[in-house]
Amino acid sequence: MTTYNFSSGPAVLPRDVLLQVQQELTDWHGSGMSVMEMSHRGPEFTQIIAEAEADLRAVLGIPANYKVLFLQGGAHFQFGMIPLNLTRPGDTVDYVNTGSWSKTAIKEAQRYANVNIVASSEDRNFSYVPDEAGWQRSADARYLHYCSNETIGGVEFPFIPQSSFAGKDIPLICDMSSNILSQPLDVSHYGLIYAGAQKNIGPSGMTIAIIRDDLIGHARADVPTMLNYKTHADAGSLYNTPPSFAIYVAGLVFKWLQKNGGLEAMARHNATKAALVYDAIDNSDGFYRAPVSGAARSRMNVPFWLKDAALDADFLKGAEAAGLVQLKGHRSVGGMRASIYNAMPLEGVQALVAYMADFARRHG
Repeated sequence: MTTYNFSSGPAVLPRDVLLQVQQELTDWHGSGMSVMEMSHRGPEFTQIIAEAEADLRAVLGIPANYKVLFLQGGAHFQFGMIPLNLTRPGDTVDYVNTGSWSKTAIKEAQRYANVNIVASSEDRNFSYVPDEAGWQRSADARYLHYCSNETIGGVEFPFIPQSSFAGKDIPLICDMSSNILSQPLDVSHYGLIYAGAQKNIGPSGMTIAIIRDDLIGHARADVPTMLNYKTHADAGSLYNTPPSFAIYVAGLVFKWLQKNGGLEAMARHNATKAALVYDAIDNSDGFYRAPVSGAARSRMNVPFWLKDAALDADFLKGAEAAGLVQLKGHRSVGGMRASIYNAMPLEGVQALVAYMADFARRHG
């Protein structure tokens, strides 16, 4: 029986990538070493990290005036690094609040700057993206921050916010941890994009930051060395020992993306999968319910509830027996959540919706 992993992260990886990792695990390209054993300053790993960056640049179309940084600490680390590098005490920064990860980023930024919440969807339990026309932005904001896909709530931005406001270019900063590489993207709209690796990129332990050159070198004087973007940009992500194995696996994922049609193909693949799950929910005569509706529905994370929470345990038990694992919703919201990132095959989603239909027939 095939097992399909719907975990929100660490998440499913492409099977072809895992098989290549397995093949190369003890001897990378005849070196006699595993990637886990290599010096990060040796010629072998120098090749690995250079190829990973080049392939990511090709996949995303990253302009030459942006640095690609392979960092540690997860997206959580970026919540503090961003204001420490881009503001001075007393500065104002703009944040959009669309869910749990937005709130966490806001809380951390409030330690270092005056945070103006330009819009919030908390009034309807984070079930939508506020219309940009109603945002209350600051003319003097150092940047505008948003989370493009809320992993827990299943809300995804259907648009890119405007980077210009009040006649000025306001750097647009985005947490793309759970939907990066899921569709084509114009990186030039952004000042900084960051993403934890463990959803659409590779294994946990690494965060990628894509930052425009002009935003580097403005950190506060007392910022710790490791929290300064310039430290890592100047050293090519090799100031200290990087998350080398995660970089290696991510590099294989970037090659897999290129081999499988790039981000245009991923966008079609992901739209097909998401439509199957949402159709199964919407056409269940109320047996299943999704908290998010309309254009803000995430293509990556689909939360849903059963009509009777007393059935949750039976649903999960039966799903696991059918090879459908990690479907339990986040502890803060309950219910179910199907995370269907790039590497989730169509067959996995088809198996899920078939199980959902059968379970509803038996318990409806």
